[in-house]
Amino acid sequence: MTVLTEQSEKTQCWFCGSENAAEAQFCEACGKLQPSAPLDYFQFFGLPRRLQLDRVALEKQFYRLSRKLHPDVYARASAQEQQWSLEKSSLLNDAWRTLRDPLARTEYVLELEDIRLEEQSRDATDAAAASGTAKEQIVPPDLLEEVFELNMQLEEMRMAHASGENDPELQGNLEAAKQNFNAQLIAAEQQLQALWSEWDEAADANNPAAKQTAQQKMVDLLNRRSYIRNLVRDVQEVLGS
Repeated sequence: MTVLTEQSEKTQCWFCGSENAAEAQFCEACGKLQPSAPLDYFQFFGLPRRLQLDRVALEKQFYRLSRKLHPDVYARASAQEQQWSLEKSSLLNDAWRTLRDPLARTEYVLELEDIRLEEQSRDATDAAAASGTAKEQIVPPDLLEEVFELNMQLEEMRMAHASGENDPELQGNLEAAKQNFNAQLIAAEQQLQALWSEWDEAADANNPAAKQTAQQKMVDLLNRRSYIRNLVRDVQEVLGS
């Protein structure tokens, strides 16, 4: 597994006084659990901030840390150590769920880079409406015509359902639209994978301009994917109603 190689600050072990890296989870001298400084998920796993990760190595590190941080291990330890164990176990699980999922990992890296994606989920839209704040989804320009036609068909299907009618041709059109948008989701994820390499190479080369370019491409692609995913959900709801 690749580990962090950057020079880190040092701290003293609370138990034996030995010097350790600030991000150390355990004292190298006595093995005691340490109250390490706040870490991001990559630092917690001892990994560089990269989008392409070795899933097998990540999983091995997760289970290794799980065994060492489990609260049962500290059942007879001090109250402070027990608290650290609980906190670190919780952080470990959050980090594992995020880093093992390529899309969640991508969004997390963007957040670490102080980039926020558009809130295009139905939950975000509903929450904004409940608070009286206007919240509109941004339609990708190349989808404007498709979305306009789709919305018309969705409304027609809702009206047909409300009157107890069935329109096989309209249902077929919506099924075709759903397949088309699902194909676009797959294509978006394939494009995203190519951008991981682009971003990682820029990070390795310490090239801020190239990183920023890759980041903007990922933001645009993720926002597009989010919008299309919502379209698929809307179609599925109407077809299943």
